Amino acid sequence: MYFKSFKSLLAAVFGAFLLFFSTPVLAGEGAVEGKLDPAKVIMEHIKDAHEFHFFTLKKADGSEFHATIPLPVILYSPERGWSVFLSSAFHHGHEPHDGYILHDGKIHAVDANGNPDHHAHVYDLSITKNVVQMILALTILVVLLLSIAGRYKKGQGVTTAPKGWQNAVEPVITFVRDEVAKPNLGHNAAKYLPYLLTVFFFILINNLFGLIPGSANVTGNIAFTIILGVISFFVILFSTNKHFWGHIFWYPGVPVPVRLFIMLPVELLGVFTKPFALIVRLFANMVAGHIIILSFVTLIFIFGSMSQIAGWGFSPLSIAFAVFIYLIEIMVAFIQAFIFTNLTAVFIGQAREGEHHEEAHH
Repeated sequence: MYFKSFKSLLAAVFGAFLLFFSTPVLAGEGAVEGKLDPAKVIMEHIKDAHEFHFFTLKKADGSEFHATIPLPVILYSPERGWSVFLSSAFHHGHEPHDGYILHDGKIHAVDANGNPDHHAHVYDLSITKNVVQMILALTILVVLLLSIAGRYKKGQGVTTAPKGWQNAVEPVITFVRDEVAKPNLGHNAAKYLPYLLTVFFFILINNLFGLIPGSANVTGNIAFTIILGVISFFVILFSTNKHFWGHIFWYPGVPVPVRLFIMLPVELLGVFTKPFALIVRLFANMVAGHIIILSFVTLIFIFGSMSQIAGWGFSPLSIAFAVFIYLIEIMVAFIQAFIFTNLTAVFIGQAREGEHHEEAHH
């Protein structure tokens, strides 16, 4: 009991520590003539960028120090050719470089005078912070699971008790197998289990990384969830059989006019709404949590702009709510990974529905 309370206290202190060290970023950004623009601040923190920005400090001479990690900018223009340089060359969007300028997170072509060049077409192939974080998450996923698989090959966890990360990951793998794959896919569970486990751990790692201040909210990017949804869509399509398509194009036991004008459009639309539900659900939930946390932190500066006393007085309440939501977001990171994986297994099982009827008949 005391150990659980101590762990909760550590989590709260850690969350408060992260939030306190993330507030300098809010203090130095989104200010227009001394006033804070909450919407701009929040959107800048949840969208993709060409650098990892941690905080901004004002020096005594009035200049600003930005603690950032610049990332490679890779641009191609049919009129200008290739351009490769670090994002620090833009000086945080204040200066153009090599005929390009960074404005509101997007790179635009400019002429020699710094005016927009509408005749130049720009294709941005840069390695943004979302890309870097995805590569990092993928590396951790591959290294972690391959190391665990290597231990099983040596007999650890088979003839002896599992240890370390193997001991932590094994219950999760067993849970996905017994509670997700087998109930929805039956004897085909082993066939789809590698894909389901990959999706679960990949989403989970990116969800947890997104909770670190200064990191990228990869699963809160619609492009990321679209790719996951499209992959699941093709997996579902390749798992279909004649019974599945037969129930879509010629629903049995229903009058012909109802089949053609009601059931066919509805069932055919349902094929595409399934991956759409996967895409929107993950994206919306992960974005919403980050927006709520940033909103509570931003309230400190909103009240502080009215009165310094009000800002300091509201700080403990705002931090308390932010830490509470932060702890919930840790739980949501696991829940959303489970929901995406479980729904994918459900949709695959529905695509193979005819096989279940044949099994029951035999």
